[in-house]
Amino acid sequence: MTFTVDMDGLSVAELVADVATAVGRQAAAVSEDVYKEILREIQPLNDDKPLLALLAASVDSNVNTCLQIMQHRIDLAAVQTPTVAVEYARRLAQRGTPLTALLRAYRLGHTCFSDWLVTELARQAGDAEMITATTLSMSKIVAGYVDQTSEEMVAAYTQARENWLRNGSAARAARIRGLLSDERIDVSTAEATLGYRLRQYHVGLVCWAGDATGTADEIARLERAIGQVAAQAACSGDPVFLPRDESSAWAWLPLGIRDTFDAAPASAADADADIHFAFGDAARGPAGFCLTHRQAIAAQAVALAAASAPPRVVTFNEVAPIAMMLGSASLLRAWVLGTLAGLATDDEHHARLRDTLLVFLQSGGSFKATAERLVLHKNTVQYRIRKAEESLGRPVGENRHDVELALQASHWLGSSVLQPDVASAASAEAKR
Repeated sequence: MTFTVDMDGLSVAELVADVATAVGRQAAAVSEDVYKEILREIQPLNDDKPLLALLAASVDSNVNTCLQIMQHRIDLAAVQTPTVAVEYARRLAQRGTPLTALLRAYRLGHTCFSDWLVTELARQAGDAEMITATTLSMSKIVAGYVDQTSEEMVAAYTQARENWLRNGSAARAARIRGLLSDERIDVSTAEATLGYRLRQYHVGLVCWAGDATGTADEIARLERAIGQVAAQAACSGDPVFLPRDESSAWAWLPLGIRDTFDAAPASAADADADIHFAFGDAARGPAGFCLTHRQAIAAQAVALAAASAPPRVVTFNEVAPIAMMLGSASLLRAWVLGTLAGLATDDEHHARLRDTLLVFLQSGGSFKATAERLVLHKNTVQYRIRKAEESLGRPVGENRHDVELALQASHWLGSSVLQPDVASAASAEAKR
């Protein structure tokens, strides 16, 4: 088939630029669409909650880079792969995520991004030959970019994986992963490899740095912090420490015959302020080794889901119901809004009411105990509970357990499960 319009001609290049410019105005929506498609189709990437922000940044940088290539007719040979995309590939390699998952993410992104371009082209052009030539030109650019970037991702992934496996802790890491995957193991052999007694009580721990610099010193910082926590908790031996990537680590604290653990010492540990801890419950034996770890991972997921900065310390015992409800963020938010009604408004006034009501319910409905815990006058507590009831639209005693659980969700997850303060937003807009 012969086209009268030159695919590489000036008119086609100008239309490509116009399409890219129009799509660029919606770049945030495009990136979100690609991001959601990847998470929907590739479960291993969706399961790794701590890396979701890095995945989103990688998608955003790739979308914007490709749009700039088309807008400004940049030669692919002069294009550098976004740093954040390379870092995401490296982190996946360190965590053992299959390379096929990363490459499939680029294929899905390619398809989704191309759909946006073709849809916009249909709005701007009516001539069939021009549409065909422009579509081929855009496809050539996007395919070239994805091919070039994918090669760099494979190289970065492969190098990072080799470096990670060469680490001295590779044997211990493999043994731990075998334990966590419920493989049949010889307990004595596993204990010899780990230098750690599995036939005791343990507490699983996830430790991560909020302002990670991505250096070798980062792992040393995390290991020191976990050592300090173990010392504060008077553990019966050295903890097991397993770097997860360059900014997070897993650990297990040995408790011996103790079947309880108080996470408060972690708050008092002399660790850097940007280091966070998530703890499981005390559990016994090889099965308990796995269980308490999974609880710590679930507690970390709650901390990372919070709209504001994550808490310094979170325990599974504190957030267990919330952790198990995080499977569907949209359903959780709808349930919280339906349960709390007007009390779910995201402003300081309702936040005070929610905090007071939560303590009131946790104190068995005692005004005196609530006042003592919050260091408030009893009359102030009574006033806040009355206002909370007005916002709820019913007495706090009705559906009490659901209300308390919804209050806990709002306490830990903040604005991600609350409704915006429409009145304040409208007032601020009016002042502009």
